[in-house]
Amino acid sequence: MKPDTDTIVDTSTDTHASPRLAVAKTYKLYLGGKFPRTESGRYYKLFSGGGDSGEVLANVCLGSRKDFRNAVVAARAAQPGWASASAFLKSQILYRVAEMLEGRASQFAAELVSMGLEPEAARAEVTTAIDRLVHFAGWADKYQQVFSAVNPVASSHFNFTILEPTGVVAVIAPEASPLAGLVSALVPVIVGGNTAVVIASHARPLSAITLAEVLHTSDVPGGVVNLITGDKAELLPHVGTHMDVNAVVYADDDRDQLAALREAAADNLKRVVQRGGVDWLGDDANDPYTILATQEVKTTWHPIGV
Repeated sequence: MKPDTDTIVDTSTDTHASPRLAVAKTYKLYLGGKFPRTESGRYYKLFSGGGDSGEVLANVCLGSRKDFRNAVVAARAAQPGWASASAFLKSQILYRVAEMLEGRASQFAAELVSMGLEPEAARAEVTTAIDRLVHFAGWADKYQQVFSAVNPVASSHFNFTILEPTGVVAVIAPEASPLAGLVSALVPVIVGGNTAVVIASHARPLSAITLAEVLHTSDVPGGVVNLITGDKAELLPHVGTHMDVNAVVYADDDRDQLAALREAAADNLKRVVQRGGVDWLGDDANDPYTILATQEVKTTWHPIGV
């Protein structure tokens, strides 16, 4: 028998209807240009205001050792192609990321506010991140000229000092500045031809994950930037001991974490670049010498007249 549509009950105003259960989004990792869930199946709840209770903003993946190893594999595979890309192409790609971030500025600001930042501070984080991308995009075709050299030698040779990318670099994002600090630590790494594995802020990870979406929909090749969320205390020992990570940029302010990371990295002579204590919204974070920090300085001799 056909139901009488005129008698369908509208439960939207029914006082006896059960309250709707909100479905919190589960934010995934970003590895090799894809968005997989953590292989461990674990996650943690992110609460509004950056606290330990209240409204659940999202479920955030707890990355594991295997996730980190997969990220390094993806970064290593992408590194030769990214290193050989022209400086012009790198600058255009970074500028495109800035354009995409500008277009989603209100979303980034809203996410930062939901995680506990004041509206003015959130806007400053977003505008600084955009400006920093543009700033380092301009350095893509200049840092080699500034930091390389032709050296005088007492023989019939030309002696050149040039820069080459270190390779795969792990970037430990700051907790206090989850967007501007992350961008300021990451972009000098990739503008120099390195690929990166980023450990995002644990307390405020949403802006990092949304940044991964921006990178994915821009022209950044898959694997150039890989992003993991999770517990830094669990992940950092694997960062320090992994034999295929060439350097680490530690941009947080936990002295105990930094000391443990340096001790772990000493076994394989991994370079650890400390960038803690930086005013991520200030001019210090614009320093082009941060590009040099993840470059290998190579000297080449060439006979004159040959």
